[in-house]
Amino acid sequence: MRIVVAHNRYREAQPSGENTIVDAEIAQLTAAGVEVLPFLRSSDEIPTMSKPAKALLPISPIWAPQAQQDLDRLLAEHRPDVLHLHNPYPLLSPWVVRTAHKRGVPVVQTVHNYRQVCSSGLYFRDGVICQDCRGRALGVPAIVHRCYRGSRAQSALMATTLAVHRPTWRSVDRFIALTTAVADHLRDYGIPDERIVVKPNAVPDPGTPAPLGDGFLFMARLTPEKGLDLLLEAWRRHPVGALGTLRIAGDGELRPLAEAAAADRPDVVYLGQLDRAGVRAAIEASAVVLATSTWHDVLPTVIIEALASGRPVLGTALGGIPYLVGADTPREPAGTGPAEVASAVAGDSAGPAIPDGVQVGEAGWVVAPDPAALAAALPVARAGAARLAPAARARYERTFHPDVVTRRLIDIYADVARSRTAVAGDR
Repeated sequence: MRIVVAHNRYREAQPSGENTIVDAEIAQLTAAGVEVLPFLRSSDEIPTMSKPAKALLPISPIWAPQAQQDLDRLLAEHRPDVLHLHNPYPLLSPWVVRTAHKRGVPVVQTVHNYRQVCSSGLYFRDGVICQDCRGRALGVPAIVHRCYRGSRAQSALMATTLAVHRPTWRSVDRFIALTTAVADHLRDYGIPDERIVVKPNAVPDPGTPAPLGDGFLFMARLTPEKGLDLLLEAWRRHPVGALGTLRIAGDGELRPLAEAAAADRPDVVYLGQLDRAGVRAAIEASAVVLATSTWHDVLPTVIIEALASGRPVLGTALGGIPYLVGADTPREPAGTGPAEVASAVAGDSAGPAIPDGVQVGEAGWVVAPDPAALAAALPVARAGAARLAPAARARYERTFHPDVVTRRLIDIYADVARSRTAVAGDR
């Protein structure tokens, strides 16, 4: 099987989980015997472009003529089975879908954000969830509020791009939704069920989990949408030391908030930005990992890393978080489902009963993004961590292990290629 993987890499100065996932998928597919033809551009190329190329940048999200010429040559020469698109902006453009279809190549796209509708891709503005552009032919609110790069002109360009390419997106042969929440977003956009598959990302297997540590780990960009302020407000509702240690890892504009919390309370530790070894050590030192986002977070990789290490997760009931911890489906494997786990934890004389508003999943708990609800859930998670730890690792092995995810991806390619061939044969 021969696959073109198309992706506009984000700037290296702006750490991108999407870049990491694309690189990992290419390596995993290659190891599985798939011939991968990378078709990559990087936003780091922009400063070194010629003046004529820079002059075309304003229209590149809509068309990007050089990328279309280069892609067309690649498709004509190698005749791939499928083109797999990730991020098209700004140097590829969604037009690559049309270029591939012109050559008879089906297109799969992994949906990493909400940019079919939202110019920023986040459904988040001014500190709160915002979906003002849903259902609009043109995202005028995005222009008014300068949602793309803080610029009214660039926001107008992105809003126009989304309007122009609505038919392009709706022609994609198969969308890969990273979670059930993304699948719902695509259905709302008008994509039929038969063209949506749910396939999450994978993280490498760290091996047999270490024994549980103590306390909690919050590891994320320290930006408003990740919910650090929500977490700290909930944490302060408990006496010092009552919940063990809260470790905070990451960097960003809210770093002063993390540093102040660590200076104020001895049960809060700020670890700063961690390398891979530091990440693993921080997870192993903790019993529960936190994902307290206040936006519809698509797929926080830290949750999968936690499950791989046998750590359950306490998160907010937004975006992909309920799916990741197994709290978005009514049925789970016998003995590990929400009802059984809730009963077990509630029946533990050493732990608190499950309060209203705390939903127990296979591998963790979710609550509303509210300080009182989160404060009530923290002692429940601490008491129930040991019970859910084996289920957390089992969920990783069954759903997020690279071998499982790569096989699922190859099956998607094969199905799309067969379907396209069958349609072509009927013409």
